Amino acid sequence: MNIILIIVVVIGIVFGIYYFINKRKHEKAEEVEVDDKTYTLEKMIEFIKRRLDEITKINLYDIGLSEDELKRRKDKKYELKKALKGCTYGDVNDKKYVKELIYDLLLKEYGVTESNISKSISFDVPSLLTPQDKFDILIYMYKKEFGYEALTEFIKKYNLATLKYVAGETKPCYVITSEEINDIYEKEGVVLDFSDKLNVVVQRVYQHYKGYSSIDEVRDMNIDGVSGGVSGLPEGFLSQVAQTDSDYLDQVLDHKVPRACDSIWIFFQGKSIRLEFLSFGSESELKRVCQNIYKYNNPGQLSDTNGYKINEMKDGSRVVVVRPSFSETWAFFVRKFDVKRSTLEQWFKGEKGSAESIELLKYLVKGARIISITGEQGCGKTTMLMGMIENIYETMNIRVQETAFELHLRKIYPTRNILTFRETDTISGQEGLDVQKKTDGSVNIIRRGCNRSRCFMDDTSCSSSF
Repeated sequence: MNIILIIVVVIGIVFGIYYFINKRKHEKAEEVEVDDKTYTLEKMIEFIKRRLDEITKINLYDIGLSEDELKRRKDKKYELKKALKGCTYGDVNDKKYVKELIYDLLLKEYGVTESNISKSISFDVPSLLTPQDKFDILIYMYKKEFGYEALTEFIKKYNLATLKYVAGETKPCYVITSEEINDIYEKEGVVLDFSDKLNVVVQRVYQHYKGYSSIDEVRDMNIDGVSGGVSGLPEGFLSQVAQTDSDYLDQVLDHKVPRACDSIWIFFQGKSIRLEFLSFGSESELKRVCQNIYKYNNPGQLSDTNGYKINEMKDGSRVVVVRPSFSETWAFFVRKFDVKRSTLEQWFKGEKGSAESIELLKYLVKGARIISITGEQGCGKTTMLMGMIENIYETMNIRVQETAFELHLRKIYPTRNILTFRETDTISGQEGLDVQKKTDGSVNIIRRGCNRSRCFMDDTSCSSSF
């Protein structure tokens, strides 16, 4: 009997030691081998990918946790998985959660300190900073003060949204150059403490891991939109050039001629502005962004057969993605819409004769007249339409037909009877209108792209009517 008890005790001790060692094996952070490349951005990105993969895939039942601890760990694991998925849809709260975790991992496990952080970005030697490094630092500092108005304040302060001549161009254009960023950085005289530096590094790591590369912070700003892959030489063109003009190819490789992956534009107060100092770096990175940026609510696969997708992001932004062979390069277009209540007074901004125009529009709306709003892209059709909707009697039910959800009227008027329909792969806009007739609507709002063959104005790009 004593022998049996001794055997049971020994077996219990062995299993206890096994679980303890196994638990330590899973929980202990891996030893970081320090060399000259350890604290570069590439190595940090590799570490974060590997570490977060371990955290989300660990089997919690194998490490001998108590019931309460197991439940707590499961909740945290689920929360992390949810955040890693949500941040790719444009959810700023999930993005914040993931960045905070990356911050802790780099600080506590990877051993980033004041003495080695400059190996990732040369904070201590401004002359070694690239224009993108300087822009990231400037936006971080402005964001601390202005939040998501940071880019707007930055552009306004230095009057960057103006026509200018650039080298090699004979006509003025809207562009923000590397030289301007360098000058602004010098004027700002930025002073960063260790926490600031680590936050900038965390953002750079995040944007190449789960974010949208160089446009990640720009996309979150309160601007009209951002696009990429819409200028520069397509990758297929480079192989043709290599066979016929080696000198021209050398200029491309030296970044004297922009490639498609160097193409980043913002839509700011009705102006398309090229950010010459920003780049995705490679065609594969532009492709990665295009493949991820449209996937909120699983709209289907972007394939060679179906070469475009129109969808929305978590924050209500409209996103359009195209790919070869439908388009010559991978490209995306993100259009942001301010869901705050708009008024006609804001749209006209005190222009001469605005009072009479506003009164006329109000009477047209209240008189239930059929109205069509047309104009070029970015001229303010949506903003004006939202201002006019304010004057529709609250007793009238509103039905909206859109290509993609953009007006978001129920966010502005949550107590009103409003329902919006959109086109899908299987339901056309006309079918949506047919359904609307059966939904007791008093006002029908139709927002569609313009068919030029049927357009009655040469310069119209689309129209809104109700």
